[in-house]
Amino acid sequence: MSKLNKIVISLAVTGVLLVSLSSCGYKSAPDTELPTSSVSVALGELQSASKNSIEIWPKLSMELPANLADEERIAELLSGMTLEQKVAQMIQPEIRDITVDDMRQYGFGSYLNGGGAFPDNNKHATPADWIKLAESMYQASVDDSLDGSSIPTMWGTDAVHGHNNVIGATLFPHNIGLGAANNPVLIEQVAAITATEVMVTGIDWVFAPTVAVVRDDRWGRTYEGYSEDPQIVKEYAGAIVKGLQGTVGKDFLGDNRVISTVKHFLGDGGTQAGVDQGDNLSTEQQLFDIHAQGYVSGLTVGAQTVMASFNSWNGVKNHGNHYLLTQVLKERMGFDGLVVGDWNGHGQVTGCSNTSCAKAANAGLDIFMVPTAAWKPLYENTLAQVRSGEIALSRIDDAVTRILRVKLRAGLFDKPSPAKRVLSGKTELIGAKAHREIAKQAVRESLVLLKNENNLLPLNPNLQVLVAGDGADNIGKQSGGWSITWQGTNNSNADFPGGSSIYDGIKQTVVAAGGQVELNVAGEFSQKPDVAIVVFGEEPYAEGVGDVENLEFQANTKHDLALLKQFKAQGIPVVSVFLTGRPLWVNAELNASDAFVVAWLPGSEGDGVADVIFSKPDGSVNYAITGKLSYSWPANARQTKVNRFDDKYEPLFAYGYGLSYGQSDSLGSALSEKVERSREQVTSLSIFDGSVKSPWQLMIGSNGKREPVLSSIQSNGVVAYRTSDREVQEDARLVSFNGTGLGELSFVSPSSVDMKKLQGSDSALSLTLKLSHPISSPVQLSMECGDNCVGNIQLAPALTNLDVGQWQSLTVDLRCFSQAGMKFENSTSPFSISSRGKVTLEFSNISIEALSGKGADISCH
Repeated sequence: MSKLNKIVISLAVTGVLLVSLSSCGYKSAPDTELPTSSVSVALGELQSASKNSIEIWPKLSMELPANLADEERIAELLSGMTLEQKVAQMIQPEIRDITVDDMRQYGFGSYLNGGGAFPDNNKHATPADWIKLAESMYQASVDDSLDGSSIPTMWGTDAVHGHNNVIGATLFPHNIGLGAANNPVLIEQVAAITATEVMVTGIDWVFAPTVAVVRDDRWGRTYEGYSEDPQIVKEYAGAIVKGLQGTVGKDFLGDNRVISTVKHFLGDGGTQAGVDQGDNLSTEQQLFDIHAQGYVSGLTVGAQTVMASFNSWNGVKNHGNHYLLTQVLKERMGFDGLVVGDWNGHGQVTGCSNTSCAKAANAGLDIFMVPTAAWKPLYENTLAQVRSGEIALSRIDDAVTRILRVKLRAGLFDKPSPAKRVLSGKTELIGAKAHREIAKQAVRESLVLLKNENNLLPLNPNLQVLVAGDGADNIGKQSGGWSITWQGTNNSNADFPGGSSIYDGIKQTVVAAGGQVELNVAGEFSQKPDVAIVVFGEEPYAEGVGDVENLEFQANTKHDLALLKQFKAQGIPVVSVFLTGRPLWVNAELNASDAFVVAWLPGSEGDGVADVIFSKPDGSVNYAITGKLSYSWPANARQTKVNRFDDKYEPLFAYGYGLSYGQSDSLGSALSEKVERSREQVTSLSIFDGSVKSPWQLMIGSNGKREPVLSSIQSNGVVAYRTSDREVQEDARLVSFNGTGLGELSFVSPSSVDMKKLQGSDSALSLTLKLSHPISSPVQLSMECGDNCVGNIQLAPALTNLDVGQWQSLTVDLRCFSQAGMKFENSTSPFSISSRGKVTLEFSNISIEALSGKGADISCH
């Protein structure tokens, strides 16, 4: 193209460039914002590229045909609806923020329970409680006495590895483990069981499958992706959708099926640096080739809903991206279902807030997922925006048409109410034995063997076996995030009735064969064992909280490595069972292990691990170990992006790696353990940053007696504790001391941790906190180092200088604690706050860090 045929637009000043690209084949929301920078657009080339780029996307041959009778019924319903009724169909509030009376008055098209939300705010709500809420909401929605509408509502839930919000449900391995199994037939069974258990509780709609293709393993949602390779994701997506919804022409959306959601559209697994809700800078061809393959298969077999993603694509938030949501997804690919937003995701669109976002509706969002009290002003503002013409009525009609179409296909107009449906109330199906057997199969097939020196595995069960590590008898830890609670934290084994820990399976197997087994988390034993099985790994986490800076496991504490080395020094063979939601750099742990099994996050059926790592009593293989890596394993801690087909591909273990029993293992025990850390990494330790960091456990105490925190809301009569929101859901904690006794909140380790290297002349304990009211009572801050070993300081004088109701940081020189008696080489608690008075505060971050020349707020030198 000659220069005469080019029109170049340049901007090199502070501000934003507002360009209408509709003539170039790109229809964005009005006044699309481009980054503040030098922007050059050759319009002639752009027109050609835009014309060709839409052709990147396929016109899908949908298995589900249009239904003329449904379309006529939709048109009839739509013609009789008021604007208020239409907009209400587009509003999806959360169960913690609406009442049954609100449903009766407004007639919301749908509602959801977010992670950690339960009927009556009761974590231990029974299936009957879930059904009761579903029935009440349904009856209110079809009651036309207030809103004039009898359109049934629908309930959506995040059932992402089983019906994971409900006590007693079958929890399957998280997707990263299912990817290692690479068995689409099994995956369809997993999805079908999930649908059954969801239907028992009267819920209509599941926000699954996640079809993210993860390219940077620092992302905190890595375990939600099946693979770094789009091929597995493509094969799985169709299988899962069929498992959830049924097969078109057979049992599609029948009595034991739920509405599925392919998510998150689009590119959530490819953000820069793996930052959750960040920016994906892929080209359009890459966006399709890598990140869209799950939609090709999932939509083809009939997925009825798609969830928009929090992330941006080249600077434009997907919730407001007309090109992706409307031109690509709906028009080009032919998707005729509905697009639902993610948790207030519309509020992240430029120019929008949680309570007002015409841009998202205009871009093609059909349902606003709007938790918190924001739902009411959003409803009112959307009405006003339609009346003013900012949102065309035709766009509202299109959204409601899609919502009604999904409801008709799901039979919601014709099915009985939730309490009277075929599977409703059949609680024997929740965690049924047959369901757990499939989950155990999934556990067995997901295990990946990275090391097996001298063919140590499988173990003969007739041995003296020591089981150690904090993951051995911990169903919550082995299940990971999205397990009862959103982050998967604050759970005990009692929260998983019918489930089994990894130790449970080992004990059953060994005892049945005549062997002996001893459980000791710290690795102590009464009789020297023939072998030590150590179960350890990441603490549970979910989105946002799970993001990491690099892939080194336990960068500062290394307490699990110390346990492995303890056994090696005593000449005890070590089998490591590693619980993780992503590949991590564990060279030192591999060197200290004779065998190393990656169990990922196996879910509620931990006994499936023993089925594989033990032989039959006669020494023959019980179950073969067949899992293969669906993610490449990093060769160093900073190799965060290592993916199959990279031009320079140098992982420690390649995609598809996984030893079989009897296979020669040449890995050895001399892997490089050298890691380059910045001074900040060497001198910093995170204790809490939205989740409790390993090895610490959060506890509350009264009058000297401590108890672990096992719920998002907990009280001991002196201290009241609950999760709270600062920037994202449940990223902070609120603690109240009522003044009736000595109350405390502490982070405690079951064994001592050497923190001596964190000491320095400028090292400090740093916390971010907010006071609810002025401090008028003494408050003590402590670090502990075992029995009668503690360093105390008085915190109240510093707290009185803080503003009430504002988030602020406070730093305390570590020398204050050492001068008061703290021995950092034997730390058992790096943070304990206590008071006998009335004190209420929130905290969101607690860490030890170097202040780099800045003085601490509380200094003792």
